[in-house]
Amino acid sequence: MSTVVAQSLHVFGLRSHVTNNIFFFDEQIVIFPSGNHCVKYNLDQKWQKFIAGSDKSQGMLALSISPNRRYLAISETVQDKPIITIYELSSIPCRKRKVLNNFEFQVQKFTSMAFSPDSKYLLTQTSPPESNLVYWLWEKQKVMAVIKADIQNNPIYQVSINPQDNTQVCITGNGIFKILRFAEGTLKQTNFQRGESPNCLAHSWVSEDRIIVGTDTGKLFLFESGDQRWETNIMVKEPTSSRSLDIIHESESLVEFPPPSSPASSIEQMSTTTYTQQVVLPQVFAIAAYSKGFACSAGPGRVLLFEKVEEKDFYRESREIRIPVDPQSNDPSQSDKQDVLCLCFSPSEETLVASTSKNQLYSITMSLTEISKCAFSNGGHLFAAVNGNVIHIFTTTNLENINNLKGHTGKIRSLVWNTDDSKLISAGTDGAVYEWNLSTGKRETECVLKVCSYNSVTISPDGKVIFAVGSDQTLKEIADSLILREIPAFDVVYTAITISHSGRMIFVGTSVGTIRAMKYPLPLQREFNEYQAHAGPVTKILLTFDDQFLLTVSEDGCLFTWKVFDKEGRGIKREREVGFAEEVLVTKTDMEEKAQIMLELKTRVEELKMENEYQLRLKDMNYSEKIKELTDKFIQEMESLKTKNQVLKTEKEKQDISHREHLEDLIERQSRELQDLECCNNQKLLLEYEKYQELQLKSQRMQEEYEKQLRDNDETKSQALEELTEFYEAKLQEKTGLLEEAQEDVRQQLREFEETKKQIEEDEDREIQDIKTKYERKLRDEKESNLRLKGETGIMRKKFSSLQKEIEERTNDIELLKTEQVKLQGVIRSLEKDIQGLKREIQERDETIQDKEKRIYDLKKKNQELEKFKFVLDYKIKELKKQIEPRENEIKVMKEQIQEMEDELERFHKQNTQLELNITELLQKLRATDQEMRKEQQKERDLEALVRRFKTDLHNCVSYIQEPRQLKEKIRALFEKYVQRADMVEIAGLNSDLQQEYARQREHLERNLATLKKKVVKEGELHRADYVRIMQENVSLIKEINELRRELKLTRSQIYDLESALKVSKKTRAQEAPESVLTKDVVGTSSTMRLNEQEETGRIIEMQRLEIRRLRDQIQEQEQVPGFHTIAGVRLPSLVDSDVDFEVHTK
Repeated sequence: MSTVVAQSLHVFGLRSHVTNNIFFFDEQIVIFPSGNHCVKYNLDQKWQKFIAGSDKSQGMLALSISPNRRYLAISETVQDKPIITIYELSSIPCRKRKVLNNFEFQVQKFTSMAFSPDSKYLLTQTSPPESNLVYWLWEKQKVMAVIKADIQNNPIYQVSINPQDNTQVCITGNGIFKILRFAEGTLKQTNFQRGESPNCLAHSWVSEDRIIVGTDTGKLFLFESGDQRWETNIMVKEPTSSRSLDIIHESESLVEFPPPSSPASSIEQMSTTTYTQQVVLPQVFAIAAYSKGFACSAGPGRVLLFEKVEEKDFYRESREIRIPVDPQSNDPSQSDKQDVLCLCFSPSEETLVASTSKNQLYSITMSLTEISKCAFSNGGHLFAAVNGNVIHIFTTTNLENINNLKGHTGKIRSLVWNTDDSKLISAGTDGAVYEWNLSTGKRETECVLKVCSYNSVTISPDGKVIFAVGSDQTLKEIADSLILREIPAFDVVYTAITISHSGRMIFVGTSVGTIRAMKYPLPLQREFNEYQAHAGPVTKILLTFDDQFLLTVSEDGCLFTWKVFDKEGRGIKREREVGFAEEVLVTKTDMEEKAQIMLELKTRVEELKMENEYQLRLKDMNYSEKIKELTDKFIQEMESLKTKNQVLKTEKEKQDISHREHLEDLIERQSRELQDLECCNNQKLLLEYEKYQELQLKSQRMQEEYEKQLRDNDETKSQALEELTEFYEAKLQEKTGLLEEAQEDVRQQLREFEETKKQIEEDEDREIQDIKTKYERKLRDEKESNLRLKGETGIMRKKFSSLQKEIEERTNDIELLKTEQVKLQGVIRSLEKDIQGLKREIQERDETIQDKEKRIYDLKKKNQELEKFKFVLDYKIKELKKQIEPRENEIKVMKEQIQEMEDELERFHKQNTQLELNITELLQKLRATDQEMRKEQQKERDLEALVRRFKTDLHNCVSYIQEPRQLKEKIRALFEKYVQRADMVEIAGLNSDLQQEYARQREHLERNLATLKKKVVKEGELHRADYVRIMQENVSLIKEINELRRELKLTRSQIYDLESALKVSKKTRAQEAPESVLTKDVVGTSSTMRLNEQEETGRIIEMQRLEIRRLRDQIQEQEQVPGFHTIAGVRLPSLVDSDVDFEVHTK
């Protein structure tokens, strides 16, 4: 019968008393102890894999993982003996790499462990009373150093190694804080405690020389190189829910102590806290460092995050994390009473895992996501959310994150889905518009314009065209990653855009709060309807599914609903109607029939399963019988093979004995043959020695002959070299003379060129041809002579090579003799030294020959380069001569044009000054008329006051109408007061017709003056525009002149270099000539480019002159009009007339 196999599938629970009981294997997998196993748990996929502990283990005490995540160290007790097992995590399944169980020191159990940064060393701490700190080279099971960490038998809670230095370690415990360094085979303390140390429960390295230490009184210390740099107290914060003292007294110990027989870790010693009437201080049981700072436990149910302050050496609290209340627990109030015993960050520092004293694991997300945009798909089954510059795609049914779209470098401002929800379009502040394929998660098209920061984006119903608006005040039409058109926004910024489902209407929102409606295809002109809506920029705009209503929202907090009509006031009709849903209603009877059919089918499936199981059992029986038969056959065959193997073994032993006898015979024969060969070789050596002496005599003779031949060859070579050097020096002198003659010819040609340019060109061509033929002939002669010399040198080289070959042959013979005659090595070494000396002499002579050949070759190269340089200079001189004259003419033409332009500018300046004077005169006239008007208004006010006084006096006189005497006196007094004035007599004589004529003329003149003012303003604007255009043309011409001057300087420097190479002196005309040469091309191009512009400017100037003349004539005519200057001289009529006359005065 087969044995029953059980395999561990899933486990719930955590052993909280194990030191360092939680850490990350990678970004998704954590490792923690549970039972007698270590569990690898995937946080995303929720699967578990088990690392079994040692057999007969009494429990795990401490864990440690290597920095490279390859090895896991587990401290256990097996049959009351400590053991450290190191597993290799990279292998599947995990296998044991090393087991440390043989200790030369006393130990009860290992309470804490730590790997070195390179994962080669392991630091372990034993429990009191031994308290040994052991430094292992674990791969070789070698103890590098052992010291007693504490003499007073205080518990040590944690040990660690510097993450950047293998030799520096740190240990903390009750009144213990030590930093040690491994040197010379031992661990030496480098820091010295001052006073009593606190009860240090945990520590962590935050940098190469800085350590954060936490105590049981809620204090945090920062030590740098063993010296305290910073200290802070963790503030006690009461939880929000109120608790009674009875509940607190019931849980005096937050961790239940195990019985004395169980292997309890040192953490239980830290966990016991007795609550008194006062507030309990928070205990720091765990510290974990990360790139920004560190995290630490701060009492029951609290974790604090500290971040480093920039440019300072201390940390500040940045975040507080509390353990949430567990609603599924029997006692939810106990959730925040559990102490955090271990903390661990993921490799990317996005997740923090904490283990508690109540055997709980908590996962804390460090990155706080902030969703800025969200867009649902048209089908409603998906939605896209923006977090910074990443787009997350979720399903609406179970909120599963199915895709993350990364690519934007700036903030994403807008999202839009296409009609079938297969693509997503995004736009952001980085100037990029991306089209994403949701099936692959990759970009299909992209359009990047870094100058523009996009605000909104939409897509046409057919999904081919994308419309985007941004900060550049344009509406862009994008297709296939290209911008097809840009429609201007006319001095506003578009902030939102949408397109109708029919694809015929586009609505945009602006930064000033208005809504614009336009047709598609988009017009290039200003053809749209604009509606005032919001008091701030429009943030979102949307059309309903039937295109009947438009919704807009803005930063002012208002939402507008708009009814969409066509021109005739009718609602917009969609081209295609909304389709019907695929769901169909079914009656209850049909559903019951289907349910009955389903039940029958299920029963049928169960019957089929039973039949299949019965058939499988029958097959298993048959197969088991067959297996038995096969096993019997195999057993019989095994027995037969064993008998055959025994027979073969006996035969092998017999063959071994025969082989041994044969080998002994062969060894005896070999010894005899060796003796015979030694005798023969001795005789041959004697004969070879005699031959060697003869060859030695021959070699001496040959050496003497070779020395004579070498001397003769040296003499002949030296003579040939002297002759060659003399010959080439003579040739060089001849060539230098020819060069001087050529330079004199060039100077003469330049002089003749100054006198008669045309004749010199023809003569120069002829002379250059003659010179070419001469030099070609000379070159041919020199080449022939060089070829001859090369042939001679080749012959000499062949002779030397033959001699070298012969010497090499002799050396080979000598080497053969060396191999044959081992006893006579001393004599051979002396001969080899002599031969090496001869070789050195030959090599030195070869080097001297090669140096001389190189000199000859360099001289030839220099000669050829000089000839080429001369030819190039002659050709350049010709070209420069051809270019000098036309460029001078062009420079003169340009100078004349510039002079004409300057004259025109002066005329324009004069005209401007004249117009400004005319304008000032007109302004003075206007001021004079204003002053006259003010005077007249003052006179009117005086007259009105006089009339009021007269009326009051007249009213007073009317009261004396019953008394004739007093009435007569009052009327006389009125006459004396108001009538006895000469100007009143004159004014009374004027007619009302004259006053009307004056008012009419004055209105006519005011109208003419207003029209003249408008004309003057218009003419001034036109004149300014022309002046600006002419100034721009002058600036471009000045730039071209500066470029021409730079080119002139460059050509002058080139000509100066060429003339210095040819040793040709400069003339004054030669200095002026390049100025005209280099401006030829530029002037030619610029003059052709600007002929039409000059004609246009001339016409415009003449038109301006005619207009100014016309204005002057009009001003003169206005001045000649009678009454233009006599406004102040006209007097107003008297106030004694009727009220109608008074109203005419005021007009």
